[in-house]
Amino acid sequence: MKVFCQSAPLEPGDLLIRMHNLVGAAVDISGPSPDSGARWTCHGCGESSREAVTFWYTRGEASAHAAQCRAVYHRLH
Repeated sequence: MKVFCQSAPLEPGDLLIRMHNLVGAAVDISGPSPDSGARWTCHGCGESSREAVTFWYTRGEASAHAAQCRAVYHRLH
């Protein structure tokens, strides 16, 4: 069984990397540049990093989250 989001969220202007969690929800890493502070946000469960830190550290945290998260946000009408 494959589950996926109905639509991908808009890409923020400062998007550095977009990866996907186990069910296809976007996990974005954003920041001004890879050399400065970056933050991650999961569009499946809404969790995010608490503060902007180095890109490489943020990437590791976001990847670990994406590898375990099974949440996918669907708007209920």
